Amino acid sequence: MSLTSDDVYKIAHLARIEVNNSTDEAGKTEVSVWLDQLNSILGLIEQMQVTETENLDPMAHALDSVLRLREDEVTESDHLDAFQAIAPEVEAGLYLVPKVIE
Repeated sequence: MSLTSDDVYKIAHLARIEVNNSTDEAGKTEVSVWLDQLNSILGLIEQMQVTETENLDPMAHALDSVLRLREDEVTESDHLDAFQAIAPEVEAGLYLVPKVIE
């Protein structure tokens, strides 16, 4: 698929991008620069669509790595009494702090 300069103007209008007809030092217009870039992107997409992907399993990550997991065990509940024993003020399992906003 190849785009034309009219397609570039339509895409620029939809994207709310201003495209000028001014030329740069190399003598290329802004439209021709955008046209070359968009056509190269579409060419890359066409190359990727040719790739055979029928019998491939989907991957969550490019590297096939496995995370080492540990068993979920509650370990903090044993320390609640020890932590609250050194707190200045505790009531009903909650830490009491001085009033900051009057």
